[in-house]
Amino acid sequence: MDEKKRDVLQPVDDTAKRLAKTLVRTARFAALATLDPLDGSPSVSRVSLATAMDGAPIFLISRLSGHSTNLLSDGRCSLLVGEPGKGDPLAHARMTLIGTARQIPAGDEQTSYRSRYLRRHPKAALYVDFPDFSFWRFDVARASLNGGFGKAYALTAADLSTSLAGSEALSDMEEGAVTHMNADHLAAIERYAAKIGEDAGNWRLATLDPEGLDLTSGDRVARLWFDAPLASAAELRPVLVALAKP
Repeated sequence: MDEKKRDVLQPVDDTAKRLAKTLVRTARFAALATLDPLDGSPSVSRVSLATAMDGAPIFLISRLSGHSTNLLSDGRCSLLVGEPGKGDPLAHARMTLIGTARQIPAGDEQTSYRSRYLRRHPKAALYVDFPDFSFWRFDVARASLNGGFGKAYALTAADLSTSLAGSEALSDMEEGAVTHMNADHLAAIERYAAKIGEDAGNWRLATLDPEGLDLTSGDRVARLWFDAPLASAAELRPVLVALAKP
């Protein structure tokens, strides 16, 4: 890396990692850039996004789409996440993820992704099981985070990944825990949203992982980070109870 480039980049600290992970975890969609097999030209489309428990982006696409054809030919691609909001769009945080996408075959991994994706995008239930649709996982190689003017960072895959060590059982219990919370503890979920400064608004729990939980209310998505990552799945219930206290 030349010195001029190095001077532009800021040291990657915990704040930058948290911002980067939040951008991915709360993204409803992403711009997907693939390579056209005809001549290698870049092609950009939009996909609805969710995340695997370890933080990897996942998306659902039809094999009839151009970007599906491109990925089947060459899995190298990029995702751009981060919504502009009000004012100057360049003043808002965004991140380019660079890596490889792979199609997920039927099995436990696909079942987990399907569940997490539908809890983020319930309307996709209308077509998720159509034979031409399939789930893809994006494996991050590196990322370029722009947190606003003068806040550029070069991140590694490890900076964005959530360790599942010790909490592997969380995947097996997640759907039941989410269903239970949404059926019986909506008041607690509203308190979760309030703790991170969100207005009241029929919030529901969408997904869990060892580092936090994602909430949805219509098109709104919010992230609540745990004070410390879960050391085991057994810690989930006490943490949820503590977070629900006024």
